[in-house]
Amino acid sequence: MTEPGGGGPRPGGTWGREGALTATGFAFCLLGGAVQVDDTLSLPSTSACFVAVVSCAVLPVRHRAPLAALAATTACGLLVPLLGLLLTPLIVAPAVITAYSHVLTARTERRAASAVSLTSAALLVASTPLSGGLSWQDASRMGAVAVSPLIAGVLGHSVRNRRAYLAAVEERARRAEESRDSEARRRVAEERVRIARELHDLVAHQITLANAQATVAAHLFDIRPEQTRKSLRELVGTTGDALDELRATVGLLRQSGDPAAPAEPAPGLSRLPELLESFSRAGLEVSVHQEGTAGPLAPGVDLTAYRIVQEALTNVTKHAVTGSARVHLAWGRDHVTVTVTDGGGAAGTVPAASSGPGASTAPDRPPGYGLIGMRERATAVGGHFSAGSRREGGFVVSARLPLPSSGTTTRRADGTAAVEGRGTGATTGEKRTDGAGAGDAP
Repeated sequence: MTEPGGGGPRPGGTWGREGALTATGFAFCLLGGAVQVDDTLSLPSTSACFVAVVSCAVLPVRHRAPLAALAATTACGLLVPLLGLLLTPLIVAPAVITAYSHVLTARTERRAASAVSLTSAALLVASTPLSGGLSWQDASRMGAVAVSPLIAGVLGHSVRNRRAYLAAVEERARRAEESRDSEARRRVAEERVRIARELHDLVAHQITLANAQATVAAHLFDIRPEQTRKSLRELVGTTGDALDELRATVGLLRQSGDPAAPAEPAPGLSRLPELLESFSRAGLEVSVHQEGTAGPLAPGVDLTAYRIVQEALTNVTKHAVTGSARVHLAWGRDHVTVTVTDGGGAAGTVPAASSGPGASTAPDRPPGYGLIGMRERATAVGGHFSAGSRREGGFVVSARLPLPSSGTTTRRADGTAAVEGRGTGATTGEKRTDGAGAGDAP
């Protein structure tokens, strides 16, 4: 019939309903004015027509001023006995309608209940005979007149609660939809970052090695043809490995309906010798040292350790003016620390104060994402990452990764295959910061 707080422009279809409601209230009011004391009907008098016109004239404005409309229709009901008319529920139909509308549009339920109760009490008093005995017909008529606004108020309260319930359900559904969309966007963003990080670790490593081998081949082309052919054969193998790894990574993006392609296990520290061999072919000598007893690693942590070593050595190959690097694995009770150091300065050195995460040492290249990716990988598995220049020269990358708790089923990394000797730990005097250091693979 109306909407809570509906004080603004109303839809065109609502005016037709309002006109029909006003006409119905006017007809009931005239019919009530035609009822006589002996329950017979007669033609409505001038007073009945006056009461019907005045009380129904305020019905269209009950949405904008519900309390004023209720007061006006109640006042018309109080005039009914004074004009010599019989006060019946029919003649106070406009007051019943405004009571219903007031309950719907009132700001508080207490205000609505008070207004309806006062209307009911006023009509009850007005319908009480001033003289003569009170017959059962008078009592029933008085009860019907007094209860009519109360019934309208109860119906209005029920409709108001129903509308509030539906509005709350719609709001919860809207928020749930927004939450699902937000969660979907967050997961998509995380997956994009994960895929970008994986592609960076794979492609940057292989392309850097291929670049180093091609440089060696170009340098030895005229003076040592045999060595050039060897470098080119190694270059073919490196690019073939890059294509295989890129094909396997892109295969993760295939649709669920596509036929499944065979996938290799995720790399870990057990494949460290193969990784070091690839760098050796590119001219970088890497020594591996282990401290403590190797323990089991969760698959995600194992992959993270492997990728950090891979990316750090790739940065050494690309940026550092040195032909050697060292990988140190320190096994503790609940964590393993992976440290990669090189002993040479960076080509195209930039001040440490101006370097940030992923800063590149080459002034004509955009910043890379290697250090950012390593930090994200370490943080994702609950570890810590640091990188920075050493006081004595060179660069150090260190990641502290958690070991699984006892009883956890994990894939054990075969660290012994990559061990050359037991060292004493990372080089002393290293200065580690969370900022970016010398260089980063693009």
